[in-house]
Amino acid sequence: MIFEQVATGGCQSYLIGCADTCAGALIDPEVSQIDRYLGLATRDGLRIRFVIDTHTHADHFSASRRLAERLDAMTVMHRASPAPGIAMRVDDGESIVLGKLRLQVMHTPGHTADSMCLVGEDRVFTGDTLLIGGTGRTDLPTGDPDALYDSLFGRLLKLDPALLVYPAHDYKGRSHSTIGAETATNPRLQQRDRAAFVQMMKSLDLSMPTHLTEALRTNMSGGKTVGEMLAEATACVPFMSMAELRTRVESAGNELVVLDVREKDAYESGHIPGARLLPRGQLELRVDKELPDPTARIVTCCEFGRISTLAAATLRTMGFQRAVALDGGMKAWLEAGYPTRAGALP
Repeated sequence: MIFEQVATGGCQSYLIGCADTCAGALIDPEVSQIDRYLGLATRDGLRIRFVIDTHTHADHFSASRRLAERLDAMTVMHRASPAPGIAMRVDDGESIVLGKLRLQVMHTPGHTADSMCLVGEDRVFTGDTLLIGGTGRTDLPTGDPDALYDSLFGRLLKLDPALLVYPAHDYKGRSHSTIGAETATNPRLQQRDRAAFVQMMKSLDLSMPTHLTEALRTNMSGGKTVGEMLAEATACVPFMSMAELRTRVESAGNELVVLDVREKDAYESGHIPGARLLPRGQLELRVDKELPDPTARIVTCCEFGRISTLAAATLRTMGFQRAVALDGGMKAWLEAGYPTRAGALP
């Protein structure tokens, strides 16, 4: 068996494959590691056939769809997943075949309604159902402490105690555990009375994941994250340095349009001298009136340099091929001591 574990902060993902047939799968891939997964698969000679999410993630962005598109692989989730466009929906007791390897699906709702574990010959990929020294939380959408109790004590912990446990998260640098070790030492699994376990899960005072709404939106819908949109925009937009823009502004030339895409109050509190105001939210509707010359050289700017990058990319798709973004934002411009002007343009 070919096996690679990839840690991204506390997130754990896995590349697994059959050494004889070179058929492979990725389990719980994270979007920032796409190039790494591809590099590992190439190094190990694997053809990734399946990209599997053990559940709908709420704390990071799944790379499954992006990888499936690039590799012509199949996305796999439990049939209870709300995500559209899943190529292969699996159910309890079914197996995913990787050459001579088999990953048996065990539906383990509780952390989410679509949570599943994948049982191999000597290991089990537990997603967020069972963690090393913990369990998945049950206070996020579709979480259910009663269901988690049944999944753990009625199913997962009845597996061979020697099975290696590979979870979807670990924040202490541990790579794996075993079913036996978790049964014996995991603090949450010592509450073996159903009512006590459910009450414990309901009483946990846990902070919400940083990107909860965005992660659920993108993982459930297949939409893009803000980071992906920015990366795509950055890849197709040139930038102008702050020093270069300052030189051009101070030369008093009129060949350059500085387009401030912030809101009016931010613009009036201080903007680059000569900059025009066109808020990003009104860009598509007003740009033809405000900038009738599609050959104009335009530099977009905003507070931190992110919205202006998206704005420049939008302008280019609309035909303003000389639109570029300021490399930085007004915050950095002010910190550099560069000139500003307050109030509205006359």
